[in-house]
Parts: sequence; structure tokens; C-alpha cells
Amino acid sequence: MEGPRSPQETEFPQVLDFLNKKLRSEASWSIAAEYPTAFSSNNLHNMRIIADEGHVLSHAVLKPLIIKSPHVIFKVGAIGSVVTDDRHRGQGLSTQVIGDCLRLASEQSCDIAILWTDLFDFYRRMGFELAGSEISFVIEENFDIPPTNLRFSTDSKVSPDAIYRLYSAHSVNSVRTIEETRKFLSIPQTKVYTAWESNGQLAAYAIEGKGVDLGGYIHEWGGSVSKLMALFSFIRAQKNQPYTIICPRHAQNLIQQLQQKPVTMNQGFLGMIKLINFDQLSAKIKRAFRAEGMPDVVLEKHPDHFVFGVGQNLFTINNETDMVRLLFGPVDYRTLGLFKEETIQKLEKVLPLNLWIWGWDSI
Repeated sequence: MEGPRSPQETEFPQVLDFLNKKLRSEASWSIAAEYPTAFSSNNLHNMRIIADEGHVLSHAVLKPLIIKSPHVIFKVGAIGSVVTDDRHRGQGLSTQVIGDCLRLASEQSCDIAILWTDLFDFYRRMGFELAGSEISFVIEENFDIPPTNLRFSTDSKVSPDAIYRLYSAHSVNSVRTIEETRKFLSIPQTKVYTAWESNGQLAAYAIEGKGVDLGGYIHEWGGSVSKLMALFSFIRAQKNQPYTIICPRHAQNLIQQLQQKPVTMNQGFLGMIKLINFDQLSAKIKRAFRAEGMPDVVLEKHPDHFVFGVGQNLFTINNETDMVRLLFGPVDYRTLGLFKEETIQKLEKVLPLNLWIWGWDSI
């Protein structure tokens, strides 16, 4: 048995075959078509396998992402496609390949790692914790909007340049290229809904589905709130059944508009997050506070605890997972009973950090 290691280029087809059989046995497409930026020759060095006599036994993949937000530019290591052959489970192989992905994330200067799973206890043993915020709206019924001169379409043949233009206007997004957007538009089971101005310019878009995942979920969208609401109304009428829109916590204008419609709102977590390079992340956060005129924010890591606060209003945080939620939420600093109101008002200028991973970037 050898590994964890990256597969050789000649092993790439074998690795994809292993993943297709274990994770996509009922799909007619390869997992590489579903995750075109994670499973490519350019990211081979971030794939991790354990093999024995030419057979893949366990796998995980790391996809580094640059996330831009108003306060901080993050480097995030997204981890996914974790699977071990049924006959070799219980031997710690998944733990080994994930651990090696975390090592790679650290070597590549990622601030944090993130993954999506329902095996919470398993990943908590490796230091991950549910954190960040995701708000979803189930559009229960049709709803009317003021008349517009928009033209709506379900044609998936949309210029990636037009999608990229609206996507780039988000206050929090991952750095992508137009070519990557083109690849994402070709992912199997992806439905594209668009709204167009009378002059032929793309006004809003919404993406539903991503291979076997996110069916019935709008996980990517762009455009002004009024144009998006018109598009969401069109989608509900077009589908003639409920569907779900996923939103980041900071999309307050859109959230307020959706709350006025016949919807069911649910608040959840962005994913399971683990701190990778705390000192690097802390320096970024303190720079953000200094830019807001607050040079006295303290965010320090000691051998067995963290120190966090403003000025002399400091507290000791013993748990790394507690620190993850303090930084990324969801947390209401007032309910903690730790900080003075003056301190809370200062902290809330930057924290919880606005972090969001759009659906096309999840792996």
C-alpha cells in the first residue's frame, strides 16, 4: 500500500474510473465533467490517492480558491470527492488522504479549508466545524412583480463573457476566468435561466443544478435585485413547482425582497471550516480593522489558547472550533456575554467575515 500521493498522469484515467464507480455509478457522464477545474491535469498535484498493486483504494482532492470580499482576500482550500473502497474502510485511509490535503493547503498558504458533508463527527475529529452562513429560500408559490420589458430565456447557450460580467459584480466571489465560466456552463444537468434587456444585454442570470448535486437549487445568480426578482418569478412559473434559492448572509437587499414573497426561509451553515494558517489570517483581519480606524483589535494564537478582543476588553478562547465560529459566524456577539457593547460595535464592522463559496466552486 502506498500513499497518500498525487496520481501520475498515466494513472489519471484509472482514478476517474474509481471515482465514477464509487460516486457517480448512475450518471452517464464522468465526474471530471461535473468538476472541470478540480479534475484536470492542472490540478493533478492536488489530488491525493492511496493505492495498492495498481488499484486506487482511497481518494480526496484539494481545490485552492481565491475569495475576494470587501475586507479580506482569502485563500481557501476546498476539499471534496473523499471516498474509500468499501473493502478497505475502517483502516483510516480517508483520514490519511484528507490529512495530506490539509498539508497541501498549508504549503500553498491557504487561510482555511472548507468541505461539505453530513459526516459532522468524523470531520470534527480533524478540527473542522460547521461555520459560516447560508440562507435558503424555498419559493413555495408563484408571485407577481411589477411589469418589466425583460425577455426571459431557458437557453443554456449563453456567452460566458456576459455571465462573467455579472458574476464579477458580486461583493464576495472567487477569482475565475472567462474560460472557467465556459467550462462551468457545460457541466451536465445545469439549467441556465436568463433575463435580457431590450438592447440584448444580459440583465440577470440564475443557475440550477450541477451534475448529480443541487437539483432544484439556484446556487449561482447575478444581476440587480429587481432584475433577479423578475427572473425568480419567471422560474417559478416556468417550473410550476417549488424550488430553492441559496443566498449569502450579506445579500441583504435580495433577502429583504425574498422575505416579502411566499417563501420558506431557512438559515444554515456555509460548510465545515478548519483554520489552516491562523497567523496569516489574523494579520489580514487586523489589517481590515485598521482600515476601519481600529488598530487596537487583538487576535493572537498561543500554544493552548487564543486571545481575542479590542483594547483591554480581551477574552481567552480555548477552542479552535469556537474561534472559527467567532470569525466566520453564525454568531451574535451580544448573546455571548463576553464583550462590552462598545467592543461589540467595533467587532461588527468586520466580523463575522463575509465568506461565500458559489455553487460552481464547491467540490
